[in-house]
Amino acid sequence: MNKELLIIGFVWPEPKSSAAGSRMLQIIQLFQSDNYNVTFASPCAKSDNAFNLESIDVKQVAIELNHSSFDDFVKNLNPNVVLFDRFMMEEQFGWRVAEQCPNALRILDTEDLHGLRKGRQLALKDGKSFDLECLFNDTSKREIASIYRCDLSLIISEAEMEFLKSDFKVPDALLCYLPFLLEKISIAEIRKLPDFHSRDHFITIGNFLHEPNYNAVLYLKETIWPLIRKKTPKAECHVYGSYASEKVNQLHNKKEGFLMKGFAEEVSKVMQEAKVCLAPIRFGAGLKGKLIDAMQHGTPCVTTSVGAEGMFGNLEPNGFVENDPQEFVNKCVALYEDDILWKEKQQNGFEIIDKRFQEAEFKSIFLNRVGEITKQLSKYRINNFTGQMLQHQSMQSTKYMSKWIEVKNK
Repeated sequence: MNKELLIIGFVWPEPKSSAAGSRMLQIIQLFQSDNYNVTFASPCAKSDNAFNLESIDVKQVAIELNHSSFDDFVKNLNPNVVLFDRFMMEEQFGWRVAEQCPNALRILDTEDLHGLRKGRQLALKDGKSFDLECLFNDTSKREIASIYRCDLSLIISEAEMEFLKSDFKVPDALLCYLPFLLEKISIAEIRKLPDFHSRDHFITIGNFLHEPNYNAVLYLKETIWPLIRKKTPKAECHVYGSYASEKVNQLHNKKEGFLMKGFAEEVSKVMQEAKVCLAPIRFGAGLKGKLIDAMQHGTPCVTTSVGAEGMFGNLEPNGFVENDPQEFVNKCVALYEDDILWKEKQQNGFEIIDKRFQEAEFKSIFLNRVGEITKQLSKYRINNFTGQMLQHQSMQSTKYMSKWIEVKNK
């Protein structure tokens, strides 16, 4: 007998635009493999880049914020599991799900820790070291509250698991480590990839609606690229990304070899044409999709400690991790000019994909966890008193604000 999964999306998945879109499809397919019918609902307008979910047998439903029509919709659907795409959706719809479908398992997919990203951004803006004062910001308070209100939260990075358990003291029982779910790279696929001498130039890629990506490209343009260009005057930096605004496109400078290339229809093609991937990320959280793309397509990468967080584990990176601008540049040039070093780092990337992100390794663990919690949901929730406290009416400001907005809009 098939089970029902409802996903409430912050946005409609765009796997060609962002790593978040690719991850969402991986989660959908994970549930489908366990005989779940999947309904994806979102209050967000669809863009031209939105994936056609119906092509993979997922029902698509438009829903409204602050409107009781959602109550009827979710009650009639009566899902076994509801998955919230980011904590903002849990804030908006979690209380409605709890009221209409109290026996549904509530899962939060954090995507990345928004509070961690915000704290690092604040530290960078203020020119100070990142510390607990930065981490314990208002976004973190909302996000941690959402984690407690849910039965299980999906965490994409081991580093974020540690932040949650050590700094926020979130019980391990509420957390589930679920990174990108990828297939093994075969020897045949590796042999088809362009070699060192068939590639040229540097590449960076990312969704420009994501602030850390714009900041990284700006930092690359103003600080890193001029130093690389001095050492490799014929090299170019090809910048790809979706939703590039006018301020992003104004960074284009043909004379300096800094070229804004727009949206990449085929990431595999542009990544395989490049010799080195640049990811000078100064703040952010989660796992970086551009590094996954680079490893899958055999493109060594130079990134920062923030970019590398949660990616490599105890394995050697598929390039270098440097925070100092001059050292970052030195490593970029070394990879660009040394074919032996380049090949060594490329092989590291293949090993990382195969040993750290294999779907088969995490699939059964996750589905078993969901099944076990579902069987004893009432008993499981008793052990989460903080979650019960945050569901209490005196704490539900978002619920009553939503009801007020709905009445006001009538």
